[in-house]
Amino acid sequence: MMRPGLNAAGDRVRLPVGDDLLAPLLDALAVAYAENPVEVGHLLGGHAARVLRLDYAQAADDMPEYERSIRAAEACGSREALLAELPEDVSADPLLTADAAITASTRLLKLAAHIRHTPDRSPRP
Repeated sequence: MMRPGLNAAGDRVRLPVGDDLLAPLLDALAVAYAENPVEVGHLLGGHAARVLRLDYAQAADDMPEYERSIRAAEACGSREALLAELPEDVSADPLLTADAAITASTRLLKLAAHIRHTPDRSPRP
């Protein structure tokens, strides 16, 4: 379950995803690569190329907006294709039961209220 907390400075709410989300994804990627390095390498290389093209498009001042949109869609498509190949027990999106969602939202609300009502801790825009 997601366990929100405060950052070290106490002026932001931290939503850790570490072990609950990233570890199973990295484990699944490592196993897939070990089982079929050529195919997984090609999939990751293709996705990396699309991500780099998107990064360039977003940074280039003279890039037309339609080109940025095309490159974003390509990167999103390759990312979704990779995520679709994950085992069913590994999810890219955390799924919470109703009780877990209520617990997490209550904790978030309490932390945000603490930050707002603590002098010199509220983040300044």
